Amino acid sequence: MTKVLILMASPRLNGNTAELLKPFIEELKNNGCETNYITLSDKNILPCKGCYGCQNVQGRYGCVQTDDVEKIMGAIIESDYIIFATPIYTWYCTAPMKALLDRHYGLNKFYGKVKESLWAGKKVAIVATHGYENAYAAGPFVTGIQRLCEHSKLNYLGIYSVRHEGSIADFQTEEAIAGAKAFARRLLKM
Repeated sequence: MTKVLILMASPRLNGNTAELLKPFIEELKNNGCETNYITLSDKNILPCKGCYGCQNVQGRYGCVQTDDVEKIMGAIIESDYIIFATPIYTWYCTAPMKALLDRHYGLNKFYGKVKESLWAGKKVAIVATHGYENAYAAGPFVTGIQRLCEHSKLNYLGIYSVRHEGSIADFQTEEAIAGAKAFARRLLKM
């Protein structure tokens, strides 16, 4: 069974991003996927210390800090697809997701005694909500994720996003729902 991990970074657990994810997740489940939905804004995610302690731990994530990241990284390792779901704030993801992304070093053992990757080959996509037009609003985040994927030997599959122009109703339109479902189907073919 295909395992899809959705890392949801909105501080509003029932806001725009969560609304856009509803048809996306429904379509994944309709296509036989096992979905794991992790909200990040209610987790303890400490910033990376840059100590490289994780680089000398073989076969597991191995961060020296004690917070919720070890469990989240375990879910990443167990998944086939990783979906970064976030509203775009100031042309990038929210703070909890950025802190989590900064902690990826323990998945890439490139900088110490151990030489391995715990997530190479995983498939990665973005679901985002934002103001402004897509490329202008989400472009910097997309570029950051593409570079992370290239560096980490992950397969970047693309982004589905919807612009917020008024209310949560923007994410409940037939077009937004159909787009989210089509994106889920497209990802599963890749």
